[in-house]
Amino acid sequence: MQFFKDLSLSAFTAGFVAVLVGFTSSVAIVFQAAQAFGATPAQITSWIWALGLGMGLSTLVPSLVLRKPVMIAWSTPGAAVLATAGLAGGFSMGEAVGSFMVSAVLVALAGMTGWFERAMNRIPMEIAAALLAGVLARFGLQAFAAAQTALPLVLTMLVVYLFARKFAPRYAVVVTLAVAVVFVALQGQMVWSAVRLELALPVFTAPEFSLSAVISLAIPLCVVTMASQNLPGVAVIRSSGYELPISRLLTLTGLATLVLAPFGAFSLSFSAITAAMCMGPEAHEDRRRRYTAAVSCGALYVLIGLFGAVITGLLTAFPKELVVAIAGLALLGTIGNGLAAAVRDESHREAALITFLVTLSGVVIGGVGSAFWGVVAGSFALFVQQYRRSPARGA
Repeated sequence: MQFFKDLSLSAFTAGFVAVLVGFTSSVAIVFQAAQAFGATPAQITSWIWALGLGMGLSTLVPSLVLRKPVMIAWSTPGAAVLATAGLAGGFSMGEAVGSFMVSAVLVALAGMTGWFERAMNRIPMEIAAALLAGVLARFGLQAFAAAQTALPLVLTMLVVYLFARKFAPRYAVVVTLAVAVVFVALQGQMVWSAVRLELALPVFTAPEFSLSAVISLAIPLCVVTMASQNLPGVAVIRSSGYELPISRLLTLTGLATLVLAPFGAFSLSFSAITAAMCMGPEAHEDRRRRYTAAVSCGALYVLIGLFGAVITGLLTAFPKELVVAIAGLALLGTIGNGLAAAVRDESHREAALITFLVTLSGVVIGGVGSAFWGVVAGSFALFVQQYRRSPARGA
């Protein structure tokens, strides 16, 4: 099979790091969202089963078919919205599932009509690159901020990474991750008590539909997912130089969410952070073979879904400082490339910088994250600049 010929250690490691970072950085928010609707332990496990299979199959299958990296993840901003709105509104699990399904239908319609892709096509590449850099730069900052609580670990990882980049650049992240795991294991910092030998089983919850739940849960979930997850996800795809059928893939995420919603899949969407890990040169020097990183990521997500508590425990056993440090180091190249592309054209430079800074700020307005407002601010700045220049060109 061609996949195994194209697969490399660096690509598999990129997929593993993507799963490690994507899962451990936000699984607690997913747990909180489930608990906000009164979920039982069995239902929480079912959420992991549904999300794992949804993300895994929606990543693995399209990547194999297209031979390009397609990265799908759960909507972390969406989970945060659900955790807050669920507690405030006192909604039942059935009402939550009904809202997941309504939101999924809205996302699928956005893909079927093609309006989201047409809107993304109007965003200049410099703005998209600045958006990407702004989203990822926060992870770079967190990597070095982790030195405040784990200085020996972060310094060791940085030194190993720099030497590996010099002598074996293709395997820099692989070597750094391996050394970090050995380091924390020798220090006794692995939380093995988090590992439980249990298999995940799906639990069906019948959907209930109410106007209050649609207004309070479904619409905010859809808006936040589109603005804070799908928008930067497409920016990563475009900035990485891949041409993917955005509308069809967006429709896929909506339909997959719709099918798995009764089991706990609240929202599947384009990945941004982890996509950058599998679409960048750290995954493979040959961009035509980077799809194997996405396939590896998808296969690992499927395992998470099937083995639920076991895999969850293994991934959460890593110290949080290791997770944020390896994420930041793995994204350094992509952050640099994004910044370079953003400021390359002087006519777009100021607007791109505004996009970058607003996105990096992490500002949240009206429940919508900084990725959306970064694009709005940068696009407005570019409009004003071009509007001023138009009379000059005609004079």
